[in-house]
Parts: sequence; C-alpha cells; structure tokens
Amino acid sequence: MKSLGSIRRSFAPWADPAAVPYIAFEGVTKTFGAFAAVNNLSLTIYEREFFALLGASGCGKSTLLRMLAGFEEPTAGRILLEGEDLRGIPPYRRPVNMMFQSYALFPHMSVEANIAFGLRQDGMPKAAIAERVAEMLKLVKLEPFARRKPHQLSGGQRQRVALARSLAKRPKVLLLDEPLGALDKKLREETQFELMDLQQELGLTFVVVTHDQEEAMTMADRIAVMDRGEVIQVATPAEIYEAPSSRFVADFVGTVNMFEGTVAERSDAGVVIAEAGGMRLRAAEGGAAGPGDTVWFAIRPEKVRVSAARPPEAGNAVEGEVWDIAYLGDVTVYHIRLDDGRIVKATAINSRRVVEDALTWHDRAWVSFAADAGVVLTR
Repeated sequence: MKSLGSIRRSFAPWADPAAVPYIAFEGVTKTFGAFAAVNNLSLTIYEREFFALLGASGCGKSTLLRMLAGFEEPTAGRILLEGEDLRGIPPYRRPVNMMFQSYALFPHMSVEANIAFGLRQDGMPKAAIAERVAEMLKLVKLEPFARRKPHQLSGGQRQRVALARSLAKRPKVLLLDEPLGALDKKLREETQFELMDLQQELGLTFVVVTHDQEEAMTMADRIAVMDRGEVIQVATPAEIYEAPSSRFVADFVGTVNMFEGTVAERSDAGVVIAEAGGMRLRAAEGGAAGPGDTVWFAIRPEKVRVSAARPPEAGNAVEGEVWDIAYLGDVTVYHIRLDDGRIVKATAINSRRVVEDALTWHDRAWVSFAADAGVVLTR
C-alpha cells in the first residue's frame, strides 16, 4: 500500500493538459440585491482532489460551496459536475453531500440513528442501512458510541458523527464548511491528518471552506485564495506560500515582511531595488519588473537572520534595535525596529536547550537575508 506522502506528491492532474476537470465554475456570479457575493468567478477542481477555498469572512467562499451543494442558484454562469450543468437540480438529487460547521445533528437521535437518517429517507432496505451504518462507525472509529446521544459526546466525536452521516450516502463530492472550527487546537491538528487519510482511503473529491490558513495548507492539494467574491490565486500550498502572486496573498497567508521600492537596476543576476527607506535590496529574480517600476520585496520571517554583528556576505543587511521578543518554545520571534521606525519580523528555530538568548530587548542587532530568500511582487 502506498503511503499518503507518495500519493500526494504524485497527484497533480491540474498540470496535465489532457486532464478533464471534475467540477467547473464558469463565469459564476451570485448577487443578493446590489451586493455581489461571488463575482464572475471561474474555477476548476479535479477528481480525487482535496481542494480548499480560503479567505476571510464575507469573501464568498461559503456562498460558492452552497451553490455547488444546490442551496443557492447562480445569478449568472454555470456549475458543472462531470460535464453536467447542475442548474435546477435540487440538493437531494445532486451526488454531493455537505457537512456543516454546526454539525446539525439531531439531538434526540443516537449516533447510529443520525448516521442512518439520510439512508432511511432514501428508502434503503433495513439490512443495507445497518450494514452501511456499521461501516461508517468503523470508518470514523465510533463503534463503542453507537447508542449515545450527541450531548453525551465530545466535540471531536460529534464532528466524526457528522462526517460519517455525510459519507453514508457515498457522495461523489464531500463539501466541508469550516469543519474543524469547533475543535480545540490539538484536536484540530490531529483531525486534519485523519481527514487527509480518509479522503485518500475513500477516493472522493473533498472541497473544504476555511478561514484558517494552517488548516488549508495542511490538508489541501490546492488552495484558492478568495477576496470580495473573486479568486486571487489558485496554487499548491507551497506555491501559495513561497510564490504569492500579489501583496494580498503574501500578507493573507502566513506572516511576511514587505519592502516597497523602485527597480534601479536589472541584470542576469536579478534586480536592485531602491527601497523607500533608503536601502538598496538585491533580489535574485525580478519577475516582469523593469527599471523604474514600483515593486514590493516580500520575505517570510523564517528566512530573516538576526545577529549581533553584521554577517559577512549577507546579500541584504540592515541594522536596528531589538524591540520585542516572543519565546514560543520551538521558535523565538524577534521584532527588530529599524532606525526609520519600521518593524522587521524574524523567526529563529530553537535547536539548542538554551534558556536565555544572546540578544535581548533594546540590543542593537542586524537583520539579514539572501537575495533569493524573498519574492518580488508587482501588484
């Protein structure tokens, strides 16, 4: 049996020109009065993909999910599943199922009755229902809790019941709306990996809506970052983080330092940016930016080094004062205040058991980073 890592590493149908999308949003718009919740959006999702819609509240991600589920109809555009236009098909006739953030369990029913509810509504024979419920209980590891009511379960167990009920009808696509929002941090992290394993085991297409960047980065094969009803960038988690297409994506996903300036030179070695604070930054790649263009150099805190002395051959270095320090156990976060008042964030891995850092508050310190450690953005 292949490991999950082997499967995920080789899975990339979006890179195959011959691959046919499983789900397609074509110029979809959804308006509520004068407000456009989704604005002329086009997006493709592939079979067996774990796809995440990531964005802040009000960006349109849940509306998009509800249109795919059939709870809302597009004002304009088409939604296709396996090439079939879903317009006019009611939710209960679509080969999709939705797991809601609130779980929406029936409080008066046992775990097994909650899982069986949709099967009974479809008129499945009793013996087949019992067999399917037993299969779902085993799948989500809840066999000992079959007779309990929802109020007798923990938050994580209720989440598993809702998941089992969503999967019981064997949909082609499972839609998850903020599925882990009610769980505590540790349980949420554990459940993320369980969902990934389950998705691979079942061979289904999962579409998850979340505002949690870490959740999307952990679980998804690809992420669509949304803002104001539009998709800003669609890419793998690594591409979203390391090669954001805009300042919005760079700032929304993770933490970032942003230096604004003008391209002063361009050569085979990259670009030199005359930074607004007086620095001259060297970037190994300048993208499409040319001399005189306004650009932003974005660099993640873990790629910034902090030291008491200026490091030799740093590429880019600037001096400042240690303004804040946050010790998080595995890492230490430094906020270095430059002489012009700006703050640069740096993250250092605590690889040794040292109680006190060499650098402390109000020390003079250098922040430095390589020319290829960041990305040049033009918008």
